[in-house]
Amino acid sequence: MERFFGASDHTIDEKGRIIVPVRFRQVLETLGSHGVVVSRMDKTLFVYPYGRWSEVAEKINSQAEKSDTMRRFRRFFIGNASDCPCDKQGRILIPPDLRSYAALEKDITLVGVTDHFEVWNREKWKSENAMMEEEDMKKEEVRNEIANLGL
Repeated sequence: MERFFGASDHTIDEKGRIIVPVRFRQVLETLGSHGVVVSRMDKTLFVYPYGRWSEVAEKINSQAEKSDTMRRFRRFFIGNASDCPCDKQGRILIPPDLRSYAALEKDITLVGVTDHFEVWNREKWKSENAMMEEEDMKKEEVRNEIANLGL
């Protein structure tokens, strides 16, 4: 299965459009997806190919039947999602409410995380990345979880 990985610095234009990196567009094309669904969490945006979004929504729906917490999460994550088709130049238009939530103004970083990619405010991404490297990676529980993966 094709995967998103790596980070790329980009900009968001005045209209709220971002250029999807070529390697991410190639994954979308391989998956037969001509657009994405964008949602929000952790003050960043989660971007899913159409097919993967259907799988994620189905998993959330199945859990929402069993849990008040998951019903609230469904309202937040699915209720705030937007359908964002790719244009011929490989751009997607991020709606104003999602741009505001993630504090996307000009400088952004797109981060591939296997089955989806994330869109970060660049300074927030640098801070998050540094915190993981400088703090989280030194925590024994984190190192143990990583070791359990065989890494």
